[in-house]
Amino acid sequence: MSLLYDIQTAVLKDDADLGPILLKLRLLAARLGSQPLAEWVKHESEGYPADADLPDYRVLAVSYTANFSGPFGSGIQNAPISPYLIEKFAGRSWVRYEMRQSIAAVDDLLSSSIKGGSLGINAANLILLLQGKVYQDYACNSVSGTISRAALAELRHSVRSRVLELTIELEKLIPEASAVSLGPAVAASNQNSAVATQIAHQIIYGNVTSISTTGDRAHINVVVGERDIHGLVQFLMQGGLPETDAREFGQLVSSEEPESAAEPFGAKARKWFVDNLKKAADGTWKVGVSVATDLVKEALLKYYGLK
Repeated sequence: MSLLYDIQTAVLKDDADLGPILLKLRLLAARLGSQPLAEWVKHESEGYPADADLPDYRVLAVSYTANFSGPFGSGIQNAPISPYLIEKFAGRSWVRYEMRQSIAAVDDLLSSSIKGGSLGINAANLILLLQGKVYQDYACNSVSGTISRAALAELRHSVRSRVLELTIELEKLIPEASAVSLGPAVAASNQNSAVATQIAHQIIYGNVTSISTTGDRAHINVVVGERDIHGLVQFLMQGGLPETDAREFGQLVSSEEPESAAEPFGAKARKWFVDNLKKAADGTWKVGVSVATDLVKEALLKYYGLK
């Protein structure tokens, strides 16, 4: 059985263990030459580093209750605190919990929690931040934050459904993917690598753009997620820019905002691009001038969320 079909068979089982499935998908991603797909699988298996972008399905809502004491022995117990007030007085991060733990850790939390229950988080710092701001003349004594067990179950289901959808799209758009199996690796074509990466970005992050352009010595496929500087750099490299140039341009792009939707360049990025465009003409960049211009402009529009 091919690796792809093996993954599909395993993920469709009711009691599917995502750990071994993700390992197989990681091998398939390596055989297809898609680094972004391989990185997503690695993060799901081992956890997301603090500097890694999180997919939307891993940002969970948090609800809060608090206990207050007032004058003459009065008090309010287990009072719900609206997300609006939490965000207003403590910041958005308190109402949007970033679940960076591995999928195995999520499974462990699900198995150890009571069905229909919730997961508690440390909200002690909120006591000071909310003091005197929720109920006038009432002191905040304690705050409890919880994430519903259902939210964790939805996260796990999101990973499982994305694994299945990835294999379906790979099977449909890259016929060679169905032939990948254990054994000696065969070098993946650039085109298949680009398509696999495009599929991964679309299914995992959802907000991507794709360009397919033919030109002088170039066939380019680009996938760029909004504010995804890693994706921008990787696909400029795939499009024909040397790594040093792609990273230098990416640093400039991430440090400024665009002038407008019609002109998605910032001042520094525009100057750099004009100064370096001659490299497309003299062959230093493995892409023609017109293709390079369309490539970069379209990618910037999506990077800045202007299209």
